[in-house]
Amino acid sequence: MCIRDRVSTQSTWGLLIQGRKMSENGMIWQQLRKLISIVDELSDIGLQKYIQLPRIATLGTQSSGKSSVLEHIVGIDFLPRGDGVVTRRPLELRLVHLNDQNQKPWAVFDEIPGEKFTDFLVVRKKIDEVTDKIAGVSKNIVDKPIVLHVYSPTCPDMTLIDLPGITRIPLKDSDQPSNIEEITKRMALKYVSDRRTIILCVIPANIDLTTSEALQLSKKCDESGLRTIGVITKIDIMDKGTNAKKSLMGQEVPLRLGYVGVKLRSQQDIIDLSLIHISEPTRPLYISYAVFCLKKKKKK
Repeated sequence: MCIRDRVSTQSTWGLLIQGRKMSENGMIWQQLRKLISIVDELSDIGLQKYIQLPRIATLGTQSSGKSSVLEHIVGIDFLPRGDGVVTRRPLELRLVHLNDQNQKPWAVFDEIPGEKFTDFLVVRKKIDEVTDKIAGVSKNIVDKPIVLHVYSPTCPDMTLIDLPGITRIPLKDSDQPSNIEEITKRMALKYVSDRRTIILCVIPANIDLTTSEALQLSKKCDESGLRTIGVITKIDIMDKGTNAKKSLMGQEVPLRLGYVGVKLRSQQDIIDLSLIHISEPTRPLYISYAVFCLKKKKKK
């Protein structure tokens, strides 16, 4: 066999092995989607009360940047925003990745059967409406989850629970009780104490990590840090001369899964700019990731 034939044969075998690996990973990806669906169905029939089902929950104080983190995971602007308490019911996001990059994303609410929403500004309004329907219009916080299914080429296959932020003091002229801090902490602990729950602990960079209430709560139910991922937000608004290097390297409060730093949009950016999905590169071995950019919103 000549060298050229040998190289050609080796290349062919390499392509066959690579193709087999991609096929195997594709099957794993499909099985993972099936597993997530089964877990969601078991949760729907109330099995979570009797056995522990795996899930991912976000934990953070009020205005820590949880909503922005979630929107960047999904790749779509759709969560309610504003001053004070915004997330007043746990929001269970069931994300389904669409392989067709040209397919338009849509959303479905369990509480609004038979309706499919393709306009995510409407989805945002509907979240407010179903929140007010159960929790009232005076900023009360209620532990009755909103289940929202999102189908999009920009999101991964996963189920996330966005918890109301830990609130210390009740708002003036609201229905929030005087022990609102105790209520929000108890609600958070109910979800993150489950040993099968992965905790996305969202911490703003402009506070001392050792005083973070979210981190204290996660440490309380996950002492070894085996299932806690630290997400450090607002790095861009830290005081001049300071940085988040020690926090990100785990030199202050170590976590086994470590920390990730993110720069999200400011409130002015949210007003002026849209988060848009511009491309999703080839998915080697079926690992999904997306690229996003900002563009100016059109004035009406």
